[in-house]
Amino acid sequence: MKKELIATLTDNFELHAQQTEGEVEYWLARDLQHLLGYDQWRNFAQVISKAKVACEVSGHQVSDHFADVSKMVDLGSGGKREIDDVMLTRYACYLIAQNGNPRKEQIAFAQTYFAMQARRAELIEQRILEQERLSARKKLTQTEKDLSEVIYEQTGQDRNFGIIRSKGDQALFDKSTQQMKAQWKVPNSRPLADFAPTIILKAKDFATEITIHNARENNMSTEGQISGEHVINNQAVRNTLIERGIRPEALPPAEDIKKLERRIASQEKKALKSPDSLDSNDE
Repeated sequence: MKKELIATLTDNFELHAQQTEGEVEYWLARDLQHLLGYDQWRNFAQVISKAKVACEVSGHQVSDHFADVSKMVDLGSGGKREIDDVMLTRYACYLIAQNGNPRKEQIAFAQTYFAMQARRAELIEQRILEQERLSARKKLTQTEKDLSEVIYEQTGQDRNFGIIRSKGDQALFDKSTQQMKAQWKVPNSRPLADFAPTIILKAKDFATEITIHNARENNMSTEGQISGEHVINNQAVRNTLIERGIRPEALPPAEDIKKLERRIASQEKKALKSPDSLDSNDE
């Protein structure tokens, strides 16, 4: 396919056919029909029908991706006429391209275009989830630092922090910190939280925040009082997770947080050189 045609089709797909409503992107089938090289609506309607079947077979709700609409069009005589149209999601466009005539250059382009765009959306979603985990880890680090300071201020010792945190782990996981490290294959020199999934990081942070609040409000002055409070809070968080079908000790470990930080830093450096670089496999 010639570079000029590729450039023209890309421009048409992104600037002319794509529309948004309430921040939701969509394409109109009548516009897509011509972009994909179909002169007759009845022929293109057959492709849409095949795409709907593929959508249903793949387990998606057809109405979520294909919405029947109508619009008024100008006639050569100066009048107007209402015609049927279909609002399409990106996934619907991808299915239409997959079920179109592969001999058409436009179809060949669309198959690649929408597949790549879908992959890009997946990578963006993955990046958001990774950033959320990094933020949760940083937040827990700060919250545990605050708890350490509260322990020192109110008990006069800071060596009790490790003991209190371990008791919290025991209450949250129903296993000791060392047992969870062994299960998740965490090096002894590294914190368990560096390998915890986001939901566990947030659970630990929430329990620790409650401990800090109650330790201050109730002027707890001994390790026993603060650790008892921390155990109760972690048990409460554990019970909530279990009630929602999440058993903390049964979750798999997440990627080493340091490895994740290095990978994201590397990707951001590459993105400065090439804004389209979103490859999540770089290391």
